[in-house]
Amino acid sequence: MKLTTIIDIFNKKILTSQIIFINAWVRNKRDSKIGISFIDIYDGSCFKHIQVIANKDLKNYKKDILQLTSGCSVCIEGIVQKSINKDQLEIYAKSIKIIGNVFNPETYPIAPKSHTLEYLRNLAHLRPRTNIIGAITRIRHFIAQEIHTFLSQQGFLWISTPLITALNTEGSGEMFCVSTLNFEDIPKNLKGKVDYKKDFFGKKTFLTVSGQLHLESYACALSKVYTFGPTFRAENSNTTRHLAEFWMIEIEAAFLNLDEIILFAYKMLKNIFKNVLGRCFDDLIFLEKKTNTNLINRMQQFIVSEAFFIEYTEAIKIINNSTNYFKSYLNWGEDFSSEHEKYLSDIYYKKPIVIKNYPKKIKAFYMRLNQDQKTVASADILLPGIGEIIGGSQREERWEQLNLRLKENNLNPENYNWYQDLRRYGTVPHSGFGLGLERLLSYVTGIKNVRDLIPFPRTPKYANF
Repeated sequence: MKLTTIIDIFNKKILTSQIIFINAWVRNKRDSKIGISFIDIYDGSCFKHIQVIANKDLKNYKKDILQLTSGCSVCIEGIVQKSINKDQLEIYAKSIKIIGNVFNPETYPIAPKSHTLEYLRNLAHLRPRTNIIGAITRIRHFIAQEIHTFLSQQGFLWISTPLITALNTEGSGEMFCVSTLNFEDIPKNLKGKVDYKKDFFGKKTFLTVSGQLHLESYACALSKVYTFGPTFRAENSNTTRHLAEFWMIEIEAAFLNLDEIILFAYKMLKNIFKNVLGRCFDDLIFLEKKTNTNLINRMQQFIVSEAFFIEYTEAIKIINNSTNYFKSYLNWGEDFSSEHEKYLSDIYYKKPIVIKNYPKKIKAFYMRLNQDQKTVASADILLPGIGEIIGGSQREERWEQLNLRLKENNLNPENYNWYQDLRRYGTVPHSGFGLGLERLLSYVTGIKNVRDLIPFPRTPKYANF
């Protein structure tokens, strides 16, 4: 028995009057007084549902069909036909087999009605059955696939960088420690501190916040590489922009400077937007109505735009001149808040912008020091409505400068010995950037809270399911 999907029907891969078999779930059902049931089914293959017409002549009509409720799974044999009243497709059932019933329909938590995203977060195992999470999930899939396809076509190789690391990429302490030590009887050394030599790896290790450092070693041999996977931050934050576990696309390319890698990032974003518009149009139309956001237009506008660069110093001046908007003065050397970023992209420029050459003291140790000795060759891409979406930099390829930057950031150069080897042996200029998948999805879908953009969110005090 060859199975058909709903997307096959709407893509006209199935002829009218052709007998098909389809597995699906019941979204809703209504029964007429003359012995006909209209069953709305979905299978997740696309946003659209399809209506099944079941009449009282079916053998199990009274026993099963009349008992069907939302959430039941069914196997249907039927014929695809055009509706009598409308130019749409329907399935006229020849048989309906019940695969799985809902034990108690009155307690089924995903009834066919509108649910808030906050409510659905507490039902992460069942929320994929809703229209909104289904749409988000399909878009997430197509974007991930498109990233892999685009980068492969551009000559980039995928590198599976480790999730467990002894290095602190960002120079912060917000990392999850990985340990097999017995918390009830933790071994101590002579100084009374935890003896990590007795731990699984013989040293203190963490879940990675970034695969960049490992990725650089491959870029310095294979030229163009990327990694795509989960990253972790033990940041005790409950904002709509933060997750403890999230997915990152990180790209590294040898022989490219800062401007060149940012232009490549723009090219990648344009390609993603172009293809998601072509492949997920129905989902986007639905999300536009749900979020009251002109998603399609803003992606179309980005596709035809050019990268617009401004200096960090210029951005500071703009913010400090907006006395009617911000009450407090922002000193040179301070980082931008999300409100500052949105002001620059949404209100002042009203378009995507790239801020470059940030002060070294607010950026990571691996970013290339500029000639002014105060700033580093770094850049952030800001999009209206979302703020920062990509952060990138030219990496510090000079061994002496890298060693000084490690010390400035109170990092032990000996712990980064292998990373420094890349500068000792055949060093080359190289650059890269990181793109958070959930942040990108927020821009594409209009959904503000990143907890609704990942299948099972992990946040402070919350690791359910």
